[in-house]
Amino acid sequence: MTESRPGDLFKPGDLVNNTYRVEALLGRGGTSDVYRARSEITGRLVALKVLKSEFSTNEDYLLLLTREEAMREIRHDAIVRYSENHRTADGHVYLLIDYVDGPGMDKKLKEGPMSADDLLVICRRVAEGLQAAHERKIFHRDLSPDNIILRDGDPAQAVIIDFGIAKDTNPGAETIVGNEFAGKYAYAAPEQLSGMTDARTDIYSLGASLLANFRGKAPDVGRNPMEVVRKKSETLDTEGVPEPLKALLDKMTNPNPDERFESAAAVLAALDGEKFDPPETDTLSDETVIAPIAAAAKAASQPKAEIIAGGASAPPPKAKATKDSGKSGMLIPLVLGGMVAAGVAGAFALGLFSSAPALPVAEPYRLSVAKARDSAPRAVGFVPSEEIASDLREQMQALDGSFDLTLASGAISESWGLDVLAVVDAIDDMETWRVSLSGNIAEVEGSTTSRPIYDQVQAAFDAGIMGALSGEPSLILDGIILAPDQLDPILNTFADCGPLALANRPVAGYGPESPITIRGVLSSGQSRDALANAMSPVIGDRPLNLDVDILNTTLCLIESVMPKAPTSAIDVAFYQGDQANNPNPTGAFLVGENPVIDIELPADITDGYLSVSVLDVSGNVFHLLPNLNRADHSVAALRDGTEGSMSVRVAYSIEEAQQTGGLAFRVDDSTLGKSKILVIHSSEPLFNEMRPTSESASSYAEAILTQERNAASRIYSLDSRILETLSQ
Repeated sequence: MTESRPGDLFKPGDLVNNTYRVEALLGRGGTSDVYRARSEITGRLVALKVLKSEFSTNEDYLLLLTREEAMREIRHDAIVRYSENHRTADGHVYLLIDYVDGPGMDKKLKEGPMSADDLLVICRRVAEGLQAAHERKIFHRDLSPDNIILRDGDPAQAVIIDFGIAKDTNPGAETIVGNEFAGKYAYAAPEQLSGMTDARTDIYSLGASLLANFRGKAPDVGRNPMEVVRKKSETLDTEGVPEPLKALLDKMTNPNPDERFESAAAVLAALDGEKFDPPETDTLSDETVIAPIAAAAKAASQPKAEIIAGGASAPPPKAKATKDSGKSGMLIPLVLGGMVAAGVAGAFALGLFSSAPALPVAEPYRLSVAKARDSAPRAVGFVPSEEIASDLREQMQALDGSFDLTLASGAISESWGLDVLAVVDAIDDMETWRVSLSGNIAEVEGSTTSRPIYDQVQAAFDAGIMGALSGEPSLILDGIILAPDQLDPILNTFADCGPLALANRPVAGYGPESPITIRGVLSSGQSRDALANAMSPVIGDRPLNLDVDILNTTLCLIESVMPKAPTSAIDVAFYQGDQANNPNPTGAFLVGENPVIDIELPADITDGYLSVSVLDVSGNVFHLLPNLNRADHSVAALRDGTEGSMSVRVAYSIEEAQQTGGLAFRVDDSTLGKSKILVIHSSEPLFNEMRPTSESASSYAEAILTQERNAASRIYSLDSRILETLSQ
């Protein structure tokens, strides 16, 4: 499991759409996170793939998630079952997927070699699943041991998961939420390094995964990009693998895709000992064409869709694009992170490139290029030529961004590509921006706090930078000064355990870099995270300091019913009863330690009554003063003639308690967390009758709200301090 972070959309225990109780975070991705959850209606375990908030209102990313939802049409036990998309009340979009309980083949890989018999069983099962996906022209592109789960540890119940970068090669289809290089080098087919994928790519990856699990270690792919290209041209070492697994793997992992099994059905036929005859169908009509140079002429007439996916690494200096800019030569869509140009020669040596045939038609023709706050930009969608793809890729790399582009033709203007490059070039200096295209219709949005940048971008659009694209840009100049009044509604909304307030509230407002500090009390870490998330879009890049105490529901219940009263100079001091009453200024005590508590009275408090209680993390209230052993709690009796500042001990060391009969505590591991010491100074006893030494928080709250409270008592002050108990 992956450890939760404050910024995660969901936390363990959250209830999503009043149905799914989140149990754990399974993993994080570039555009989405995956959680394990359980239906509170049926008890069924599910996986929730949640689109990150910055993408949840972007129709282009929603379209991509919808493409992944289309995986539910593939009904096969060897492929994880997808359900449908949902949106929570606060706008988060998630995809519902069956949860597969069992070890992944990556875990089995770490445990050591698997038997050939088990791997043959897995091969059959996974090939059956791939056959079901390939029949719909959907290829996985990232098949590896970590994406094959053995349900209940049974090889015969292997399940393929995570079609998150799957490619639907039907004409006009989008890449499904791709992220940088499509596939892992250790298991990717050689032709995949140039963005080319078809059924044979998945067959290679399956074979490489099976071989890795037989060896008990992943394939060696080299230490640099040049070694990757070289090693991918070599056959995998299957020496020592018993038959028939060896012969099967040799053909599945042949570096030349034309020498591999051409389909999952062929793999299954080989497992059955049959000679497979391919059906009389035009299998290349809608798929990615993968042909060595010698076969390029034969394949030139077939439609071809190239996927160009990647992320920036060591970006070049930012180059401004103009509509009349041009480039010569052909784009080599070789994506190896930050591969140097020398790697291209190795790719040609493998015969991975062929002449460029006609592109498939995309309808609608969509492209989204966007940058959310505090994140790198990303380009996803269609481009009409390798030249435009190269220029857009360079723009993304210059901004430390990433891209997932598919070459396709469509109903777009002749200058469409150059117009898009010019628009992105004009707007990318703004803090947040989005360029979303459907055909020639462009939605352009951007915001900045810089007046010069705003004026510069606005002038570019006034000068007709959009060319043949239609649409009205929406540019926003964010206010430089943030008024505190803008934050008050958020504080009031999230105040679930007493009021929240801005510290040192500035009369003139917050500047662009002014820190914002919030003080108060919240009921949980989830409440704190929700408050931070709500503040983020309003305060922008200003530093946020949440100086809040996290209490529990018990303490918050008491907070909500306590009478309103000012604080005073009365203080609470802690000591270590098990360490000769040494001071403990932090108020934190470990299991086994003995907290000692003193109430520090200032010299000017000489009358009235003191009520001191511990609101325990377990949901109980302990009355330290008054109680059955110490009924007189008037200030005069407590002072007993002492003048000036003084201390009143209300919780003793164990040794003192044995001598005086006072209350003493020792920390155990049953009630760890934060408790609250509450000190009330009133004109008369707080209650008409003595409260029991210990009672429930709800009982105490009810007593405060009802007639049990002494109506004649005037409360002068209410002071408190947190005592925290820890396991170590």
